[in-house]
Amino acid sequence: MSTTAPKAAAEFKFGHATKTIEFWRRLVAKTARKHPTPFFVFSSKPIREALDELNVLGGPVPVRHWLSCKTQPLGPLLRWWRREGRGIEVVSEFELLAALKEGYEPEQILVNGPAKHHWLGRHAVPGLSVNFDSLAEIRVLLPLARALKWRVGIRCLTGEEFDPENRAWPTQFGLEPKAALAALKRLKSAGARLDILHFHLRTNVASPDMYRRAIQEAAGICDAARWRPKILDCGGGLPPPHTISSARQGFAVGFVLAEFAKVLQEARRFFPALQEIWLENGRFLSARSGVLVVKVLDVKQRRGLRQLICDGGRATNALISNWEAHQILVLPQRGGPNCSSAVYGPTCMAFDQLARRHLPRTIREGDLLVWMEAGAYHIPWETRFSHGLATVLWHENGRVSTARERESFREWWEQWA
Repeated sequence: MSTTAPKAAAEFKFGHATKTIEFWRRLVAKTARKHPTPFFVFSSKPIREALDELNVLGGPVPVRHWLSCKTQPLGPLLRWWRREGRGIEVVSEFELLAALKEGYEPEQILVNGPAKHHWLGRHAVPGLSVNFDSLAEIRVLLPLARALKWRVGIRCLTGEEFDPENRAWPTQFGLEPKAALAALKRLKSAGARLDILHFHLRTNVASPDMYRRAIQEAAGICDAARWRPKILDCGGGLPPPHTISSARQGFAVGFVLAEFAKVLQEARRFFPALQEIWLENGRFLSARSGVLVVKVLDVKQRRGLRQLICDGGRATNALISNWEAHQILVLPQRGGPNCSSAVYGPTCMAFDQLARRHLPRTIREGDLLVWMEAGAYHIPWETRFSHGLATVLWHENGRVSTARERESFREWWEQWA
């Protein structure tokens, strides 16, 4: 049997600006002196920069950005976003309760997601914006929508939406055209405050043309129903600029924001009564907002592969590494030649591999590895696999605060009490 590892792939090209790398190096070096690894550091600064990049989408039709709560349900982030005067999109009962607890006014809350007729009725909150996902939701929630003066809409299943793991099949979300027409008829006849047309394609949409085709298809449904929506909600899906697929392709390679801006502003041709365009981008806004910091605990050299065993990894902190490759920084910086390396987490599971690529041969026990782009879905998918939840830190206006303490054994185990 061969004892030589397969040839390692060439170094990934992530394209982070030098100032971005230096920002995170300084911030991690500062926080690592006070906090044991593994820990997350999140900052409002990169989110502000992402919002600035999205300014190009504006035009005669205003574009409104909602915070996708499911992507990064982080208390300090919700509070910062509310102080910015922006709205939040929720897709579950817990998220709605979190938004209310953090002081969002009902007019600042947009409710999406499936099967909400099984929980939304428990919360008689007037003034919400709600996109119906099915005829069953409308049947159950319509009386409440009228009584509480909800601004409502429907989510359409367009031909551009499909199961990413099997493109021949649709996703489970939204109303196909025939059902959408029935839904619009029901809502109009009931006198609901019907303003919103909604669709969401998927994550990491490859091209603005996909939005263009979806908008035109959705407009056909509105024409057939003789309905003119005031709000076009295109969901999210913009690919973050600095993440790479497991096939070593940049998700954002074919996506040009200036072209997307044209697509959105062209929508006025199809929707004469259009007053606003809504977007709920999660990854584009928040992926860049944080990093995961782990420490090298052990180093092994076997079959031509240098193996770095760390105190955090895929199985506990970065499930997304199963299908995305992120840049890794080393603290302190290490020079010299690179070699075929793999970064592993601390769990007793071969799946727990954070990355495999060329890294400096000089990395040693005690060094810190900084996994970039850890803002999107890392906290929601964090696990307690043999370990407690990691410390979470928040950076805002030059100050770092503890958003969540590291979970102790008592907290980890007494959940069964």
